[in-house]
Amino acid sequence: MATGQTRVGVDIGGTFTDVALEHAGGMATCKVLTNYSQPEQAILDGVRQAADLAGIDVSEIAQVIHGTTLVTNALIERRGAKLAFVTTDGFRDVVEMRSENRFEQYDLNLQLPQPLVSRPHRYTVKERVAAEGVVLLPLNAEDVSDLVTRIVEGGYEAVAIGFMHAYANPAHERAVAAALKEAKPDLSISLSSVVSPQMREFERFNTVIANAYVQPQVADYLGRLVTRLRDIGIDAPVFMMHSGGGLISVETAMEQPVRLLESGPAGGAIFAADFARAHRFEKVMSFDMGGTTAKICLIEDGAPKTTGSFEVARTYRFKKGSGMPVSTPVVEMVEIGAGGGSIAHVDSMGQIRVGPKSAASEPGPACYQRGGDKPTVTDANLLLGRLDADNFAGGAIPLSGDLSAWVLNAELCEPTGLEKEDAAFAITEMVDENMANAARVHTVENGRDIEAFTMIAFGGGAPLHACRLCEKLGIASLLIPPAAGVGSAVGFLKAPFSYEATKGLFQRLDAFDIDAVNTSLNSLESEALGFVQLGAADAETEKTVTAMMRYSGQGWEIPVFLPFKPFDTEAVETLRGTFERAYRDLFGRTIDGLAIEVTNWSVNVRTVLPKRPDVESILTGEPAARSGERSFFDAALRSHVNATEVERKAIAPGVRVEGPAVVVEDETTTIVTSGYSVIGQSDGSLLLVRKDAAQ
Repeated sequence: MATGQTRVGVDIGGTFTDVALEHAGGMATCKVLTNYSQPEQAILDGVRQAADLAGIDVSEIAQVIHGTTLVTNALIERRGAKLAFVTTDGFRDVVEMRSENRFEQYDLNLQLPQPLVSRPHRYTVKERVAAEGVVLLPLNAEDVSDLVTRIVEGGYEAVAIGFMHAYANPAHERAVAAALKEAKPDLSISLSSVVSPQMREFERFNTVIANAYVQPQVADYLGRLVTRLRDIGIDAPVFMMHSGGGLISVETAMEQPVRLLESGPAGGAIFAADFARAHRFEKVMSFDMGGTTAKICLIEDGAPKTTGSFEVARTYRFKKGSGMPVSTPVVEMVEIGAGGGSIAHVDSMGQIRVGPKSAASEPGPACYQRGGDKPTVTDANLLLGRLDADNFAGGAIPLSGDLSAWVLNAELCEPTGLEKEDAAFAITEMVDENMANAARVHTVENGRDIEAFTMIAFGGGAPLHACRLCEKLGIASLLIPPAAGVGSAVGFLKAPFSYEATKGLFQRLDAFDIDAVNTSLNSLESEALGFVQLGAADAETEKTVTAMMRYSGQGWEIPVFLPFKPFDTEAVETLRGTFERAYRDLFGRTIDGLAIEVTNWSVNVRTVLPKRPDVESILTGEPAARSGERSFFDAALRSHVNATEVERKAIAPGVRVEGPAVVVEDETTTIVTSGYSVIGQSDGSLLLVRKDAAQ
């Protein structure tokens, strides 16, 4: 990407659409309410607003980078195409049978998530390919012709094709796709050998089905977005943030929209990782809280943890195994329904619960004065003095404390007998404890000690809650970067162009076929490089290999990361040692006497970004000038405290404010509790340090 380009990052969230415009004079940011009926309208409005703040014309924008929740929302809400699924005869019910795992062991009435394609719309063809790629049963032309007729007559908008072992030999999938295209050229078709060419048919079938299900809708939306951007004078290429933390062309996104599942949160992880590297924090927990959800991601040695699979639309208390597994590269994070718009209610036991339902942007929290009639986290924060009713979102959205008080009284106080302030405290403490529990579980699952981490918080809601979260987790330091309120959108501007190509190729280390592996890795490298060059033709790139490995007899693998270079006998032994170190790091031990296997391989190609200068931490400084005083409820003290109110721009490098304090800016508000101090850093970040740790 050219230095000095005017570029804009746009993140559509459940409540707000965030815009970050990078130009020669710096960066302009803004938040506008998400438009659910026309998502692109919020983008156009936000880009215009940011351009006005920057003092430039929209025609000067040379690059648009976009992340969206459209794919996730379409899968959760079941708003996709009329879809058919074609698979190998005998495997029609794989997506319904799922696996033997029970996500709730003792629930006798356990209900599994319904597949996206019901049984009458799942078709089979007599064909079979072996795991090695050998054709055991050839396709029958008459069977294929009958299938094509049934699908055309069925009026389907999209077709997903997933045959057994198609990752090893895609010939049959391609043949059926060609026959369908010949009969119906405008039909949207997804192949498992393209979307997810990996072992494990349940996950592979789910992935290709999810891709086909949303493809027409995503293609229509992205095409409409590009056209409308051009209509207002932005004749610039549009790139999409993908779930793995990089950029792809809009054309690639239209073909493989399943890669966009976690595009917004991935941008946030890239944003946090950039600051982790600059501040030389080795262990970071990123905390991204918006209007609908909160996301927590571990970042070690300047890079977010990634994985090759993700679960969408969990239906049972957000438990792992209760959703639709999708095999696509994704930044690994835990996501819970805890945002500013999360709705509080009283359950059957008379207890206050928060989320996962959200008021979103339509109608929004009651205090937005847009028709919301349920109490939310934002309503509670307003009543506890943590938000300024007249300056929320820079004054663009005036808040009504009276409406917040009214809904809390009607929905929570009357059923429970609590006072208004106690009910508001219950909401915030419940949501903070939910997030703290999620963070504890996530770090334990990764074999880490949470107290050793520094938190980096961003998103419109995170700076309000981050200090209290650190108190609960025992974290001593917290960083609030500049433009934290629109962190994911800024992260888009910091992301490399990247693509990860995958392939299932089973190999035991004691019978390793070096030539076959090298041939496959070279093919994957060419595939990934081709996609990257669509957006950055002449850029310097770096390449890495991920081998999914396990001991023989185990059911699941762990990722092992390697540099991209040809394998030889010595490299195979290096692979063995790298796997054993990774296994010991995760489980505390290795297993003697068992063979080691590789199931799936992937090659990631990404552009090399310029290195940011290191930032030296400033831990002492002069007091900031007070711009006012505000009382807010300090949860740790269980009482209101008189806090210093200071504008963020007044906290210059080396300026210190003792908690309790409230730091205000247009996109968010940072609450500094009584146990912490905040010090301005040289890059514009705010470093919050626990007082007993700083002494």
